[in-house]
Amino acid sequence: MIYLDHNATTPLDSRVLEAMMPYLTKRWGNPSSPYSFGNQAKIATEKARESVAGHFGCKPEEIVFTSCGTESDNLAVRGVASALLHRGNHIVTTAIEHHAILNTCKALEAEGFRITYLPVGSDGAARIEDVEKNLCSETVLITIMHANNETGVIQPVEEIAALAKNRAILLHTDAVQTAGKMPHKLCGLGADLISISGHKFYGPKGTAALYVREGTPLDPLLTGGPHERGHRAGTENVAGIVGLSHALDLAAESAESEYSRLRHLRDKFEDEIRSVLPGVRINGASAPRVPNTSSISFDSVDGESIVFSLDLRGIYISTGSACSTGDPEPSHVLLAMGLSSKEAQGSIRISFGKDNREEDIRAVVEALKNTVHRLRGISSIESGPQL
Repeated sequence: MIYLDHNATTPLDSRVLEAMMPYLTKRWGNPSSPYSFGNQAKIATEKARESVAGHFGCKPEEIVFTSCGTESDNLAVRGVASALLHRGNHIVTTAIEHHAILNTCKALEAEGFRITYLPVGSDGAARIEDVEKNLCSETVLITIMHANNETGVIQPVEEIAALAKNRAILLHTDAVQTAGKMPHKLCGLGADLISISGHKFYGPKGTAALYVREGTPLDPLLTGGPHERGHRAGTENVAGIVGLSHALDLAAESAESEYSRLRHLRDKFEDEIRSVLPGVRINGASAPRVPNTSSISFDSVDGESIVFSLDLRGIYISTGSACSTGDPEPSHVLLAMGLSSKEAQGSIRISFGKDNREEDIRAVVEALKNTVHRLRGISSIESGPQL
């Protein structure tokens, strides 16, 4: 098996599972219980919170644990929108956001909010001038992802943060695709709210976090007990929280070297696939990208056909966001970058991980070359002679 879809999910690191096991088997108490058995779970949760805060570069009380990146995104966007409705009802985002943001914004539009969806350039990046000219007195939130999940293109979050601060507007960034991959502390981005998800960096599914800068107005999505300092009611997933924290610790240990290694793999793969196949486009290649991600368009080939063909060879890739599987429409991200529907449908996404090696590149390039040649041949036969 060659797994090349790490932006969709990553395998649980065995060391992370080992750290989680005591809280699944022996120390399974409720962290809100007043007795010592529950307090063991409470201590583990707060120790994990301190560790995660250290990786963010923030205070432990600014970390809110959630169930997934989608919940973190919803809590950030809906929570701010609700808390600041008395000030305004305008939100600025981009046309390339994850559906966790886009569909939340669409739902808020139906509730009377005004949403501006910014365009991006052909390189997949938003422009500061577009952000600035769309801000107004009723803008309460800007929500722009740190790196796109399909192309890996990094957005100018730090510059947008400076702009938002000058205008007293809150900024949220979805850092699900950069947490654990970029060798820096996330709070250095300058955002007021930041989302991450554990299963994107070899942690468990079902556990995520939201950084909420101290003093940021935020209404909860879930009401109930006073868990997570009133931001998120519900008994904490102690084992998952411990796992997320340990996964971040492990990612930090090799952040610098792994960043360089993954970038080398990606660049080598892109160079080789362009050398063996004509009609290949690397989407977002001219912009800064996360080191592990490559979005590729092939002329005269359907991306899903490539995915299915490689699946039969034990090679696992995707056409784009895992959350869009089964959606017959072409990628909204690639369309926003100016690709035609046909070009977008001829695209795949490769996302490397810590277990991939150079021999994987050789195998995948050979498989892609044979598959694309075969599919183009079928396409040529089916199209028939041109009159």
